Amino acid sequence: MQAIKNDVEIKGAYKQFGSNVVLNGINLDVKQGELLTLLGPSGCGKTTTLNLIAGFLEADEGDVYIKGKKVTKVPPYKRDLGMVFQTYSLFPHMTVYENLDFGLKLRKVEKSEKEKKIARALELVKMSGLENRYPRELSGGQRQRVAIARALVVEPELLLLDEPLSNLDAKLRHELRTEIKRLQKEIGVTTIFVTHDQEEALSMSDRVVVMNAGKIEQISTPTSIYNHPDTEFVFNFIGKSNCFEGKIASVESRKISVQVDHDIAHVDVKNIMGSDKACHAGDEVKLYIRPEKIHISSVQETSTSREFHKAKITQLNYLGTSWEVDVLLLGKPLQILTPAFDSSWQPGSEVYVGWNPSDLMLIKK
Repeated sequence: MQAIKNDVEIKGAYKQFGSNVVLNGINLDVKQGELLTLLGPSGCGKTTTLNLIAGFLEADEGDVYIKGKKVTKVPPYKRDLGMVFQTYSLFPHMTVYENLDFGLKLRKVEKSEKEKKIARALELVKMSGLENRYPRELSGGQRQRVAIARALVVEPELLLLDEPLSNLDAKLRHELRTEIKRLQKEIGVTTIFVTHDQEEALSMSDRVVVMNAGKIEQISTPTSIYNHPDTEFVFNFIGKSNCFEGKIASVESRKISVQVDHDIAHVDVKNIMGSDKACHAGDEVKLYIRPEKIHISSVQETSTSREFHKAKITQLNYLGTSWEVDVLLLGKPLQILTPAFDSSWQPGSEVYVGWNPSDLMLIKK
């Protein structure tokens, strides 16, 4: 018998609502025990993908497999999964205990076993002792913990989380995403998490699926998604970025020289985004670089690894752990994030900015 390598597989899923194509032939594998995040802007198809896996929607074309079994026509209640929604979806007339007991009753679990499972689930989400409270007596964070416990108490093979933290304040979101990651690793349940929040996706996931307009742009680890994006969309959607336009002056074995106005920037040949990797002199290109990858100094520095250019400060913003410095370089705005600060910097001050060629990303226009 062939071993099952993936807990979930989507093959060629196509979904259309009216004239709007929501999923355009996506293929996706979810590995056993991993936390996989579907990330993208509103309307990109991530929630539709989750609903296909849950069984709330059926694809116009394509199939869904769970544990190697085709479940395309199988109703949600027969798919052995737990789901947590954005809006908690707790029964308001039931206590915390009764909310958790609901799914166990449907599965006809014996009373003594139910009590153990409920106690364990509440302990996992740090809600022990609140069994007799009603949802209205709980904070938003507590209600979401109960919703997670209710999904886990039935010991599902698959846990689906649809924007579960978006209704919470920033501090509570940070706290709960840490808890979800801890829980997922402790229990080992395969988990699919949907969010539009890049920080959530990068901090929680084993792998991230970046979606756009019904297609998958890239699937990779958080570090690869951030540092080695496959497409221009991924680079722009994840984190902040600066962009320059230029024309290739020359192509060598290890670097590409790009004419940007009257200056030359060098790019590592490994840092070409997009499907067309063949670059030639005269090609019009865009250069991208992250704000935190740029070094700023009051004096011209000599460095074998960095290229420095003269710039002028236009604005300074203090962010607590870093400074956001806006400069004008080659007549174009550039944003820099730096932990260091020179008291002589003021709007209008001339500075030198530099970067490593390996931190520049290139894509053909």
